[in-house]
Amino acid sequence: QVSLEESGGGLVQPGGSLRLSCAARGRTFSIYNTNWYRQAPGKDREFVARLQSGGTTRYADSVKGRFTISGVEDRSMCYLQMNDLKPEDTAVYFCNVVLWGGEAWGNGTLVTVSA
Repeated sequence: QVSLEESGGGLVQPGGSLRLSCAARGRTFSIYNTNWYRQAPGKDREFVARLQSGGTTRYADSVKGRFTISGVEDRSMCYLQMNDLKPEDTAVYFCNVVLWGGEAWGNGTLVTVSA
């Protein structure tokens, strides 16, 4: 079993930056990849970024060049550095891990981008 907890959300001005953290506890050796998703009001949850166990990254087109996903070797922590934030980035951000035989989700952290 793996449990996840996100932190680092808050209120930021357009053009500002935030770094989100995801702490993974449990059988982290079984994590294949770590992902960030987000859900804005009235919208479906959407993919934001992925960090594969081998170090490969992937980003949604909407955040490419502005967001960076990173982690530590034992997969216990994952980060999402968000730069040049836009009002359209306002959402609850969720950490997700894909494991052998399943997946796990955190409860989310709210990011609000507003002047």
